[in-house]
Amino acid sequence: MFGIESHISTHSFLIYPISFGYSYINDILTHKTNLSSTNAKSFLFKEHCNWRIELNIHCYLNNVEFMIEPLDKAILTAIYVASLDSDILPLEYLKNTTTISEDMFNLKIDEMIENGFVERSNPLRLTFLGRGLLKIVLIGGVFDIVHPGHIHTLKDAKSQGDILIVVVARSSTALKINKNRKIYHDEFLRRELVASIRYVDYAIIGREGTLYDTVEFVKPDIIALGYDQIHTEKEIAMNCSKRGINTRIIRLNTPIPGSKSAQIKEELGHSIYDI
Repeated sequence: MFGIESHISTHSFLIYPISFGYSYINDILTHKTNLSSTNAKSFLFKEHCNWRIELNIHCYLNNVEFMIEPLDKAILTAIYVASLDSDILPLEYLKNTTTISEDMFNLKIDEMIENGFVERSNPLRLTFLGRGLLKIVLIGGVFDIVHPGHIHTLKDAKSQGDILIVVVARSSTALKINKNRKIYHDEFLRRELVASIRYVDYAIIGREGTLYDTVEFVKPDIIALGYDQIHTEKEIAMNCSKRGINTRIIRLNTPIPGSKSAQIKEELGHSIYDI
């Protein structure tokens, strides 16, 4: 038995405890099951809100530790990342970090269909419940000259959830913020560099428009800000709320605040590649 608790804005969704399978829970969440037929001890439901279930490997649900196998978590991660980039195949993505065979992958997908984690009609798409098993962290930056401060920040951001998505700012966006900024690498090279860092599950180039267009696309559970980024938690929370994006904003610390790209560029100037 396990319980599910989710708090979204001023709305809430509670189930305690339920002895049914995952697919049954998913039917409840998608209105396929008559709610009055459940044996829920307590059930409170309010509509017209964005739902999220925060289930992860370290989370206690109704005093019972909910566990998901690392391989299952990896498969869910691969499916989520593939949803951000149509050129990515989940199995190929998995082969970068696991030794999973195609037969094992298909077996696991069948299990996930039965458990309601992926859609039966499209097994490479997460259900509401499957997505709820993942905590997505989003962080962004220019990352023109990657230094130890960046590595500490990305490591900290990764520790806040299951999947770390890094948004690499377009050169045009970075120059809008600071027209005097000198950018040494275009966004494609910067993305490739960031993607090679082991804490990063996937790196994307920010969308044209505003930061919130990218946030709306990724739909993170957490937005992590670097200790010196100019955006404020209040500003981002307010703009996300206006778009109906329900996420938590956190500010990260760094053990080496003196490690900054601007300082490195100032001291080395255009001679950086002559080192």
